[in-house]
Amino acid sequence: MRALVLNGPNLNLLGQREPGIYGHTTYEGLIEQCRSWGGELGLLVECRQSNHEGQLVDWLQEASQFAFVVLNAGAYTHTSVALRDAVSALQTPVLEVHLSNIFAREEFRHHSYLSPVCRGVICGLGPLGYRLALQAGVALAKI
Repeated sequence: MRALVLNGPNLNLLGQREPGIYGHTTYEGLIEQCRSWGGELGLLVECRQSNHEGQLVDWLQEASQFAFVVLNAGAYTHTSVALRDAVSALQTPVLEVHLSNIFAREEFRHHSYLSPVCRGVICGLGPLGYRLALQAGVALAKI
């Protein structure tokens, strides 16, 4: 079984950018963790990151070849109707993940365009949220 993990803008700066909010795990470390957790679950995990909205849309449009998608759209969560439409068009389940608790942050981060069209949302648990999303994706794929 294959899973796609998509990360949006600025996630490539993990470990450097606001570690008090996003933690000290680097992006490379997060990817290693996701692949390791996936291996424990019998998953082949493919991870991609882009700072460009259109690239994320393109990858979502190709996601039918995966059992599920874990999506951390970063700031696009709060702004992108295009990403919402791409998720909405998928038959493949999408799980929305955020390292920080978006509801404990600035008011503008409390709204997600993606949540209503995603299968589930995990936020505020740091990298553990990715592990839980991978576990949930496997469980959903078996239903």
